[in-house]
Amino acid sequence: MMDTKRILERAKNIKLLACDVDGVLTRGEIILLNSGEEVKIWNVKDGMGYNLLSRMSYKVKTAWITGRKSVQVENRASEMKIDYLVQNCVNKKQAIETIAQKEALDLSQIAYIGDDVMDISVLKSVGLSSCPADACAVAKEAAGFISSFNGGDAVVREMIDFIIKASGECQKILRRF
Repeated sequence: MMDTKRILERAKNIKLLACDVDGVLTRGEIILLNSGEEVKIWNVKDGMGYNLLSRMSYKVKTAWITGRKSVQVENRASEMKIDYLVQNCVNKKQAIETIAQKEALDLSQIAYIGDDVMDISVLKSVGLSSCPADACAVAKEAAGFISSFNGGDAVVREMIDFIIKASGECQKILRRF
């Protein structure tokens, strides 16, 4: 497991922040209405984190890669101005490699947050990886560090805070408020 100093060291190089959706951005619970519509609950701290990330002097691209498909995820990704949304994804490592190629990034420049078996190959291959405190055991073994938070409880915000702190722009960003 990485200590805070090593996390910040790796966070300095991050140019893409990617994550899973269910179990990371949400608690992994899905409410299905009689109409068939899916309802997910999002944490506003993660939303503010994406807002803060967008205020950095250099662009950190963002991606959500999920095994499910949901109109609600599309809408939230649009609202958060997520650069890449990949839904119905079976091979998340291939998806991350495709995005890295489009952005001319090395995998060491990517941070990823995942919580389950579909995320393991990505967690093992990127420069900075994390999982929620309530992730499955094999995801915890594969992740560079285990978040202080459970899925849906600002796991992404924690990673964003590391990226912003490592950039040295924290005070500059906060002065805008």
